[in-house]
Amino acid sequence: MATCPQGHASGADDYCDVCGTQMASPPAAGSAPRPSAPAGPSGPSGASAPAEECPVCRTPRAGLFCELCGHDFTGAGGPVQVTGARWEAVTAADRAYYDKVIAEGGPDAHAVAFPPYCPERSFALSGEQVRVGRRSRARNLQPEIDLSGPPEDPGVSHLHAVLLAQPDGSWLLVDPGSANGTQVNGRPVTVNVPVPVGPGDRIHLGAWTVITIREGTP
Repeated sequence: MATCPQGHASGADDYCDVCGTQMASPPAAGSAPRPSAPAGPSGPSGASAPAEECPVCRTPRAGLFCELCGHDFTGAGGPVQVTGARWEAVTAADRAYYDKVIAEGGPDAHAVAFPPYCPERSFALSGEQVRVGRRSRARNLQPEIDLSGPPEDPGVSHLHAVLLAQPDGSWLLVDPGSANGTQVNGRPVTVNVPVPVGPGDRIHLGAWTVITIREGTP
């Protein structure tokens, strides 16, 4: 069984079936060499195949989701037809979660203050995917749930999480590798492992942000 660069045991030898990271381990010594594929018309014989790129922003693939724009490489379920926003994501500041984060410490914990005023904001869940994070002009990233503020939660990554619509109308949450992690109902989310979410679920991220899934208006 192969081991991915993150240390996970993977049954697949192309991308880790635990975290989605591309496998780069050389074949074991003494293993029978694989027959080389015939050279394509555009390249010389023996040339290595180019790394897979994101079809949206052309960034080299490094996992199940593009690190730059959040594109889903799996294409699971094909295009999802959504006729209306049935659910909504409501963002707010959670003082109890903030106190817990500060108590656990960290290199910048002393510099992070709880916002004195942070009104609730509602975002409709519609389309095939809803990205959660902070906008970045340098990366040409504009997440559908933009937590740039004000107030801005410094613990939220530019692409922190992605909500994926399912054919049955439900949603899955994926953390593609955020800096500070994500929790659903108090439980940490494993990177690149989809977690079902629905009305009433609470998603915590950053230093104080909580996202509550609620029934919306179609």
